[in-house]
Amino acid sequence: MKKILILGVGAQGSTVAKRMDEEAAVSEIICADYDKKAVDELVKLLKKGKGIQINAKDKNSIVAAAKEVDLLVNALPLQYGLTVLEAAIEAKVDYQDFAATDVLFPQDWVKCVDYLYDEIGAKFKAIGKTAIIGTGSAPGMICVAARDAMRYLDSCDTLNCLVYEGVRAKRFLPFWWSPVTALGDMTDTAYIYENGKVIPTEPHSRPYYRTFKGVEGVCELVEHAHDEPLYIGHNAKKYFKGARNAAFKYGGVGVEFAKPLYRAGLLSRQEEKVNGRKVVPFDVVLAHIPPAPKYREELEEILQEGLISDTGAMVVEAYGKKDGKDVMVETYVYAPGMQESFERSGLSAEMYLTGQCGSFYTTMLVRDRFYQKGLISSDMLEYDQVDDYLELAKEYDIVLETEVKEIK
Repeated sequence: MKKILILGVGAQGSTVAKRMDEEAAVSEIICADYDKKAVDELVKLLKKGKGIQINAKDKNSIVAAAKEVDLLVNALPLQYGLTVLEAAIEAKVDYQDFAATDVLFPQDWVKCVDYLYDEIGAKFKAIGKTAIIGTGSAPGMICVAARDAMRYLDSCDTLNCLVYEGVRAKRFLPFWWSPVTALGDMTDTAYIYENGKVIPTEPHSRPYYRTFKGVEGVCELVEHAHDEPLYIGHNAKKYFKGARNAAFKYGGVGVEFAKPLYRAGLLSRQEEKVNGRKVVPFDVVLAHIPPAPKYREELEEILQEGLISDTGAMVVEAYGKKDGKDVMVETYVYAPGMQESFERSGLSAEMYLTGQCGSFYTTMLVRDRFYQKGLISSDMLEYDQVDDYLELAKEYDIVLETEVKEIK
């Protein structure tokens, strides 16, 4: 029986807690956050829950809490990543997060990811523990889909990870997750893996057009700061049949809102003078964006107002060779939409998909289904682990649909 410490009781952390409350391999769930009220509200819903208040900036307090557990799940914002990783190492426990940290080298994301694999990974290996990074929906579920696609290829040349967000509310609501995180991603340098090298690209550049099942019209997707090309580039030889190219493209409501602001310079984080007053454009824009809805009452009100659309797409395109022929393996990730997600769990589709997909990794960790020691990203699964993950996902109607298309 395993004990778990979950740091951060927002949508992701609370979803994992609720899943683990039903998991036979778990005996206790310690829910920790700076927001004591949020902790207390979550613990009321759990049979195995225990709540503590914690300051994520204080590594020693995290170590003290983690000394009692087998697994530390980090569902906090990115800026706490390195502190929590170091605490897990000191406490000698397994570790999971939803997205890798970029605090150590804020101006060099590639260097940061390499540091995680090499330096942090070596420390976890030395204590005989497993750390898994990037375990939400993207990265996370989309990485599992990319690995699964390799079954259908003898060799791979190019992998495209594509996400289109088409849920549109009648009210002004450009983002269904943290606006500061969303706008940050849409202004940060993006990266692609091209001809065997990771190279920087400008956000919102290199548009890619295609249609998706269930989405009306031709969709535009653009460069976006995300982990997948860095993971795939690092793991191309062992896990992706020698792929030489990988990209993450993103489109939909949030991009349509952010792109003109970015082009106009209104997402700049540099202080400037406007009519004699000092302002930071990014901060001004952020101050006028409503927070993402997270409470059941808010979501219910939005749904009662009605949605303009409730669509979206997550697709992996894997180009390569099979039996001497040029093929494209197209994999769709299907999951409940906004209305269905709310009816199932009281969550938005974004929160449902990210939280549930993260919880599948947690389940596998507490069931000892990860035999790798050290640090791995969510794409570094063997096929038996891919199968385990997809079986868990099916229980929540998150499934893959794969088609192999010959290229003539």
